[in-house]
Amino acid sequence: MDFALSEEQTAIFDMANAFGREHIAPYARQWEKDGTIPKHLWPKLAELGFGGLYVSEENGGAGLTRLDATLVFEALSRSCISVAAFLSIHNMCAAMLDRFADQTLRDKYLPLAISMEKVFSYCLTEPGSGSDAAALKTRASRTNQGFNLIGTKAFISGGGYSDAYVVMARSGDAGPKGISAFIIDDGSDGLSFGALEDKMGWRSQPTRQVQMDACAVPGENLLGDEGQGFSYAMMGLDGGRLNISSCSLGGAQAALDATLQYMGERQAFGKTIDQFQALQFRLADMEIELQAARVFLRQAAWKLDRGAPDATAHCAMAKKFVTEAASKVADQCLQLHGGYGYLADYGIEKIVRDLRVNQILEGTNEIMRVIVARALLANRP
Repeated sequence: MDFALSEEQTAIFDMANAFGREHIAPYARQWEKDGTIPKHLWPKLAELGFGGLYVSEENGGAGLTRLDATLVFEALSRSCISVAAFLSIHNMCAAMLDRFADQTLRDKYLPLAISMEKVFSYCLTEPGSGSDAAALKTRASRTNQGFNLIGTKAFISGGGYSDAYVVMARSGDAGPKGISAFIIDDGSDGLSFGALEDKMGWRSQPTRQVQMDACAVPGENLLGDEGQGFSYAMMGLDGGRLNISSCSLGGAQAALDATLQYMGERQAFGKTIDQFQALQFRLADMEIELQAARVFLRQAAWKLDRGAPDATAHCAMAKKFVTEAASKVADQCLQLHGGYGYLADYGIEKIVRDLRVNQILEGTNEIMRVIVARALLANRP
């Protein structure tokens, strides 16, 4: 068993980290104030292959493993969790196009997704269906030209900002097997957006409801087979949970790095505060938490890459453990900064705010416990 990263994986991490330091970190606070991420950033990321991280090489993507992808998101999140998380969402959509679209739909959208000339959003959650996603009510009705969609999606990152939307809608009976997936272009007739949500964190990501009122969708924009949309959406969630865990890990690591620097400069009672043993113990505890989280996350990614039968359970365990550990570490970092940690200038309070939602999205941490418990009970001796 080899826990070391390969030279290629180290290079991937270093490349993403260097990009974030140069092109994201200096501007992240301003983007948060503006409530948007400049679209010129995305093609720059695409030049590194980050627009199609796990899109197959034969279809023009980078063809990375899920473990490789966790390195990208951990590195970028050290500069801004919000930006990295939005890139994760786009990549989830690109992977669905790669894996499930027919050749016509793939040719129409996938090259634009990989180059990030088109930025994609993922639309599953509704005002009345979050954890119970299969209860969604958005309806797709057949027409002579394709489909008409009626319904509302909630908490959509990139709502009113993205160029295209992967939308799960009910084209058949109740239950998961009645759900299909569709691609809807921005500007389509019947597509509109709610007001900008005023959020605790991820404030640089525009978040709105996505509203469809007899929204016309061409038949060719059905993604994959009719009735398979929910299974496609669920297949992407294991990887999405790894990505969001990586974002938590990167953000918490950035907070710890900043705290180590601050404690070496801040003086109290005649010496720098990193010389007090009680505070050293707190630093040690945070380092232990993050190292454990990193190993757990990468093991789960390794299992997913190999198609291990317990991969889903391990992705759920990693998501629960890493996101909670990261939030706890970031909160402790704020505490060790004292009053300065509460000020925006030091960057720690932004990390605390941006990390909090990671325990909710991609399946709440309560649902992660349900997944783990079901696996335990199903496989007990």
